Amino acid sequence: MEKIKQQDQKDTLARFKKEFFQPENQIYMDGNSLGLMSERAEKKLFALAESWKHHGIEGWTEGEHPWFTLAENLSERIAPLVGAGAHEVMVTGSITSNIHQMLSTVYQPSAERSVILVDELNFPSDIYAVESHLRLRGQNPETAMRKVKSRDGYTISFDDIAEGLAEDVAVLLLPSVLYRSGQLLPIRKITEAAHEKGILVGFDLAHSIGALPHELHDDGVDFAVWCHYKYMNSGPGGTGGLYLHERHHHLLPGIAGWFGSDKAKQFDMDHSFVKADGAGAYQVGTPNIFSMAPLLGSVEIFEEAGIGNVRQKSLELTRLMRELIAEQLPMLKDVTPGADEERGGHIALAHEEAARICKALKAEGVVPDFRAPDIIRLAPIALYTSFQDVEDMVGRLKRIMDQELFKNFTNERNVVA
Repeated sequence: MEKIKQQDQKDTLARFKKEFFQPENQIYMDGNSLGLMSERAEKKLFALAESWKHHGIEGWTEGEHPWFTLAENLSERIAPLVGAGAHEVMVTGSITSNIHQMLSTVYQPSAERSVILVDELNFPSDIYAVESHLRLRGQNPETAMRKVKSRDGYTISFDDIAEGLAEDVAVLLLPSVLYRSGQLLPIRKITEAAHEKGILVGFDLAHSIGALPHELHDDGVDFAVWCHYKYMNSGPGGTGGLYLHERHHHLLPGIAGWFGSDKAKQFDMDHSFVKADGAGAYQVGTPNIFSMAPLLGSVEIFEEAGIGNVRQKSLELTRLMRELIAEQLPMLKDVTPGADEERGGHIALAHEEAARICKALKAEGVVPDFRAPDIIRLAPIALYTSFQDVEDMVGRLKRIMDQELFKNFTNERNVVA
């Protein structure tokens, strides 16, 4: 198609595609679950290993990327991607551990306010974290955690969220993008509505960081957590991140550890905890240097590409994908919101044979993502997906559906990260 050829010719991000490792003839549509490795990420991982090899313990203060300040230096570079000050962001932990840290710090239940409001479509790990945190506080999750209901099983409406902001709610914790449907929630609108009721607001940015710009500070968000291994391409189990608005920086960390202490006093080994300034206080243990290393290469790419350009191409890719699917594959139900401002970086298709279709796609050289019970998630990643890749992927999917090739596979669910 000439239009698609022209889109690729005009693509200012096309140069990055060659930097990512990908088998020939494979179309990778699962970057919203685990991003591909880039040459720069690999190089930085090897560089940090060499630092240990050559410097030993001196690597904490020697070499190109001294380990002692590596998390702080990375945080300063990640901050623009989430629209926050460098002092409000920390590369540390994982989503789940950072949820525990943030709730331990900001959640201060009273007789009048003790409920944590979540949504029923949230990623299970977030729910597990909230439930266990409430139990540690001596509260019953069945009454102290409340879920905003979905009307269609795929999306959550702002009106239903607003209706759930009752007087007994202390904290609202939501995903920025719903992992199953790709719905992008109106972060500022939700935050303002919650603050009007005296409710603190936190967001899980797992499915939005690296796919679209954020304005956490200006939006007034109280706290946020995220991973870096999806759109940010930092590798499996890569160190996550947290944000805490500066108005909360007076709070002692609910979970204190030595790397949250004032760096000037960190090696004094004093039993009196002196918290670091800013979000650095909410680190806990020694940074996982090798888990952070690939992020050094990845963030460099984002700095060159520009997150605004990434978002623009992402929208163009997903727009093309859903147009082609609507034209050629009407049997697949697109459950992702239609408006650009209401969707993240992936498209979700519902079909009762979704598990079998995903297996057939893999056999055809396409890497999709299946989510129980009936969702096929497809994520064309701006940094390494071309417009031609999208057309080719839809062509392979059409062949699978037209020839019913999915019937060669079982509909049993595979274990998927």
